[in-house]
Amino acid sequence: MSERVVLAYSGGLDTSVGIGWLKDATGKEVVAMAIDVGQGGEDMEQIRQRALDCGAVESVVIDAKEEFASDYLMPALKANALYQKRYPLVSALSRPIIAKYLAQTAKELGANSIAHGCTGKGNDQVRFEAAVAALAPDLTSIAPIRDLALTRDKAIEYAEKNNLPIAQSKKSPYSVDQNVWGRAVETGFLEDPWNAPIEDIYTYTQDPALERAATEVTIKFEQGIPVAIDGKAVTPLQAVMQLNELAGAQGVGRIDIVEDRLVGIKSREVYESPAGITLINAHEELENLTIERDLARYKRRVEAEWAELVYDGLWFSGLKRALDVFINDTQRYVSGEVRINLHAGQAVVTGRRSEQSLYDFNLATYDTGDTFDQSQAKGFIEIWSLPSKISARRDLA
Repeated sequence: MSERVVLAYSGGLDTSVGIGWLKDATGKEVVAMAIDVGQGGEDMEQIRQRALDCGAVESVVIDAKEEFASDYLMPALKANALYQKRYPLVSALSRPIIAKYLAQTAKELGANSIAHGCTGKGNDQVRFEAAVAALAPDLTSIAPIRDLALTRDKAIEYAEKNNLPIAQSKKSPYSVDQNVWGRAVETGFLEDPWNAPIEDIYTYTQDPALERAATEVTIKFEQGIPVAIDGKAVTPLQAVMQLNELAGAQGVGRIDIVEDRLVGIKSREVYESPAGITLINAHEELENLTIERDLARYKRRVEAEWAELVYDGLWFSGLKRALDVFINDTQRYVSGEVRINLHAGQAVVTGRRSEQSLYDFNLATYDTGDTFDQSQAKGFIEIWSLPSKISARRDLA
């Protein structure tokens, strides 16, 4: 049997042409692997068949939506993961699960390499290859666009010459990647950071400027995980899908950012993540109610590190695993309900309650019944500020 390569297959032009291109350039038989992480669009069976029609010796389709939501999105939610404080890691979270199945499929089918459709200046090439290296270090990685000079013009020409069943023949003005956590849009006129996004680029969210009544939802969490919406039990996937619909209808989750890529360049990116932004807002506020101050302060530093590791393709690294242990421990008491108002592009928390709450009304109130002993404040401040007072005397001498 010839050597095999497992290709991460999307069903689009580049990866469809990549099947034959890989075979011609390397002599390897190509196994196409498509994975459903909630990206929507075409039927996965049609994608499976297209890969065979384009020359794959085998075509594998994996439904990983539930696993993606439970094992990848929920850890990100517990970490309140926002790269550069704004990006909820839409694409970065899907790459490790795709890489996991690339490595697994390669082992099962006796392939000695994997392939992906990334270019040489994006983040995803690093994410795929670093993840595969951590999971199956004996596999080699091939990127047809980067390594085998497969340009878009060549791809179109190859598809036409070989009568490949590819509907896409003209270059889209945008590059789009999406899954159930959100949608990423780049290139085209967006490459000029002065150009404002136009409404046509959005599909997960409606125009936040449209007039409509606000939507109010109550999300119940257990140890940091959403388990019910408006009193009805949900799985993590159901929670994300329902909030995508509810928050997306209110224009929640639009992000326009100039982002620092791992490869050293800045890139203008537009994202949609209605459920992601809504859940993170609600989860953070429940943590404010249930996690003590010093732990919460330290966790925010860990959150930034966690998001950077995932963005940089190090999902399977030792440091990431260690941070997961810390973050999971912080979630022991993050249980309760959060009421959130969705309106005009905003997800605003209006109420929170928990049996694990650290909020003590009798200590917080300024009315009759206040149990806070204000007489102790003066001495506390004197001791707290003593180092500043001593150093100031020296500095002013």
